[in-house]
Amino acid sequence: MIRDITIGQYYPAESAIHKMDARLKLMITFVFIVTLFLVNTFVGYVFVIACMGLTIRASKVPFKFMTRGLKSIIVIILFTVVINLFMTQGEHVLLRVGFLRVTMEGVLLAAKMCVRLVLLIIGSSVLTLTTTPIQLTDAIEYILKPFKRIGVPAHEIAMMMTIALRFIPTLLDETDKIMKAQQARGADFDTGNLIQKAKSLIPILVPLFISAFRRAEELAMAMEARCYHGDEHRTRMNVMTMKSSDYRAAVMAAVYTVVIIGLRFVAKAVPFII
Repeated sequence: MIRDITIGQYYPAESAIHKMDARLKLMITFVFIVTLFLVNTFVGYVFVIACMGLTIRASKVPFKFMTRGLKSIIVIILFTVVINLFMTQGEHVLLRVGFLRVTMEGVLLAAKMCVRLVLLIIGSSVLTLTTTPIQLTDAIEYILKPFKRIGVPAHEIAMMMTIALRFIPTLLDETDKIMKAQQARGADFDTGNLIQKAKSLIPILVPLFISAFRRAEELAMAMEARCYHGDEHRTRMNVMTMKSSDYRAAVMAAVYTVVIIGLRFVAKAVPFII
């Protein structure tokens, strides 16, 4: 389960998505997440899934690797589905279980929320899997740069977010090592009730926090030793520039957004579309 989390990892490959400008990828990902909440029809979800499939194929990241991160949030997805199934009111009742009832409207809403969560995780994974931490830092800083005039520390925010993303796989590997070491000493993390399982995590959390603080201190000392002073008089070895392929990708993203908005208006005009 620990190794199934792919957010924060980078998958090296020679693809058009990897070569895209990191600023454009970040903005397209943000637009994609927003448009997910605008989709409310079956045709719209099919269109989004088709676009996501083409994007994954263009990224040359294995589909199994891309979807592996879904295993870590399967509990959240199931919880969301159950809540929408039994808490959504509707006229067409399909099943009654005591005071609970499942309606056709609840089934449709649960299916839409499930697909929406899956697409949200996969879309975010595409960004981190095809963008190096340095590129992501520069992209976030560039986008936040206009807010520096009102006192927003753009560079510091970008650095903290990137370090947090970069340390996710590192801490996961550390957790895996600690669990294996504890299991070799006879620890059992699978049996017992909920309270016993929670108590069994203490031998993992304590050394994990100690390791995280030690790594943070070592990183701070390394940055000080290299005379790091934020973005003061800082230059970049690789300056981000938009290429013709990036402009074509931006046009495709704009067309995608227009289609999503158009499908939403069509759904209002034609109510029988699911």
